[in-house]
Amino acid sequence: MTANEMPPVATPRVAAGALFLDDEGRVFLVHPSYKKHWDIPGGYVEPGESPRAACLREIREELGLTPPLGPMLVVDWAPAEHEGDKLLFIFSGGPLSLEQERDIRFADGELTEWRYVSAESLEEYGPPRLARRIRAAIAALNNGMSSYAEHGTAI
Repeated sequence: MTANEMPPVATPRVAAGALFLDDEGRVFLVHPSYKKHWDIPGGYVEPGESPRAACLREIREELGLTPPLGPMLVVDWAPAEHEGDKLLFIFSGGPLSLEQERDIRFADGELTEWRYVSAESLEEYGPPRLARRIRAAIAALNNGMSSYAEHGTAI
């Protein structure tokens, strides 16, 4: 089979974010200036960059922090209309200390504010599949096992 005869393959956009929880189990969300909804810190993976490296870079660029990242919690197959195929990774960020919270700086201007919200109220801050993805990450963290999801629903 020649290269011209090979069937087409998926070329998804890849993004990675971090799940930070406070001591009450609330989720750390940020409000990007370019979105109508809130999200977890993170962003798109650049060519040649791993999802984990992208997550660390985005946290540093967006928040001015360099926290250690824990394991990958969930990978979500989440194609989006007008954006095509997407693979979204969430890594465990652990808790942020009071000192880290005080040190948050919106270094690159992409974010306007941050807050902790309960897992039960996530739909008030973003689309349902984002809420499902975050809850799948929380479940994976609690179960000590990574999970696979489609459109935010763990399978």
